[in-house]
Amino acid sequence: MNEPFIKENKEFFYIKEWSKLSSKIVAGFTTKVGGFSEQFNGTLNCGFHVGDQIEAVKKNRELLSQKLHFPTDSWVGCEQTHGVHIAQINKADIGKGALNYESSVKDTDGIYTNVHNILLTLCFADCVPLYFYSEKHNMVGIAHAGWKGTAKGIAKEMIHTWTEKGIMPKDILVAIGPSICEKCYIVDNRVIDEIHPWLMNTVDIPYNEISTGQYQLNLRKLNKIILEKSGIPSENIFVTKYCTSCERDDFFSHRRDQGNTGRMIGFIGLKGMDDSEG
Repeated sequence: MNEPFIKENKEFFYIKEWSKLSSKIVAGFTTKVGGFSEQFNGTLNCGFHVGDQIEAVKKNRELLSQKLHFPTDSWVGCEQTHGVHIAQINKADIGKGALNYESSVKDTDGIYTNVHNILLTLCFADCVPLYFYSEKHNMVGIAHAGWKGTAKGIAKEMIHTWTEKGIMPKDILVAIGPSICEKCYIVDNRVIDEIHPWLMNTVDIPYNEISTGQYQLNLRKLNKIILEKSGIPSENIFVTKYCTSCERDDFFSHRRDQGNTGRMIGFIGLKGMDDSEG
């Protein structure tokens, strides 16, 4: 399968294949370059919670809004806590977390909507961004899957939430975005023990023991396994090859930069006339 994330310009990557399916959808992932931040090795920090100048973060977000043709007053952001809480976003939520952290949707790591002209946004710096799209049902979503959220099954939670609304798994596309690769992500037995329940009857396990109690963990592969076990056909899952730690010129990395780093934004939304009930 071809790389789903194509660099549109220095500020962001687009999920090009989805754009070909519908002119309505805007989905992608920002880089760390082209902005106004001065705190980190990278200027396009989009996280309010990492010690950057608030005005610089606002300017970065406004810059992106112009590039994406999606005004910030239509953005929604979250207070991410590495949990599995999923929230449906409606018109009343528009603007939450867009230009300040305090108004963010609380304690939420997955959001979805069928309302047009809302841009769903989450912040990342190694964790796995999961993008969900059902063209048939005009539904989009995004989830934040670090190892804790992955182990707790946030991917399955999103699929379960959509199927409860009558959306069949075969009608859902999922893209797994830029995140830390297995070569850069070494974990211990505590993490491996947490993920093992997902690996029953799985032949191609997503980790490799490199020394006693030390493992290279492929979080992208693990999320793909969870999605498939949740009913998503493998051909509906698009997986990037981009690693946020390896690709030093494009991305912030929490692990590589030892915690002193900015955040990229994963974004997804539908443009156009709104015929939803949201």
